Amino acid sequence: MTVQVVSDRRTRLVDAGSKAALTGLEGRLGDYTSRVEQLKSPDHILDELHAFTAENLPLSVLAAARFPIKSGDWEAIRLGQSLFIHKDVPEGWWEEYDAVARGKFRPMLFLARSSLASYSWTEVRRMLQPVGVDQWTYELALKYGMRDGLTCPVGGRWVVGFWSHKELSHVLTPPIRIMMVAAASFAVFRLEQVTGLNADRIGSRSRLTPREIAVLRLASTGAGCREIAQALGLGEETVRSHLKKAQVKLGVRNRTAAVAEALRQNFIP
Repeated sequence: MTVQVVSDRRTRLVDAGSKAALTGLEGRLGDYTSRVEQLKSPDHILDELHAFTAENLPLSVLAAARFPIKSGDWEAIRLGQSLFIHKDVPEGWWEEYDAVARGKFRPMLFLARSSLASYSWTEVRRMLQPVGVDQWTYELALKYGMRDGLTCPVGGRWVVGFWSHKELSHVLTPPIRIMMVAAASFAVFRLEQVTGLNADRIGSRSRLTPREIAVLRLASTGAGCREIAQALGLGEETVRSHLKKAQVKLGVRNRTAAVAEALRQNFIP
């Protein structure tokens, strides 16, 4: 049997499996959404989402997390308040992740925050091509038997994660991803109803004025104070004043850091 024949046969089997999985997901989505509406706790919501996915795909629920107010400020999230981990996650993974992650780049979460699309962990790794210390998330996942996963951003406010023992690139077809995002969205909607508003999130974000944001946006393009002043019809001293005020509000020491922090907090595109 030639390599091409084997490859073609494998492709047909994958396609058949994906079609069967999609049919199963479509058949269960209505029942799933009805049941989720009745659930009273985050654990039960994640259990129902896990049952929906695991029956048709080699996917298990990892967790659901509400994005922190400040982009990248993942140390601000609290287990049981803005982060909910499924009970079937490999034992010890979260504890080690929480201990190691502080101050490190989190590629899957970075892409989930900056994109509306869902990506498998393998796809994120191919896109970002991490080296050295930036590979820590993948190495830790493999240590606990998680070869691949899927991150689903929901509404710019939440991310729902799944994990798998298998690589998912050929399993997660576009129609299946749509179903997964739909299921994750229903879970998040119910989570928000059950958990309510976190008071710690109110008023904790820096408040920049429209002028300060406009100045920072132009500064992010490399424009100097004179160019910014001309573009906005302001005096150069006024531009410098806006920059200094923005630095204080953002808690940074210079213009470059102010632009970087404004980007992290999504004040400027």
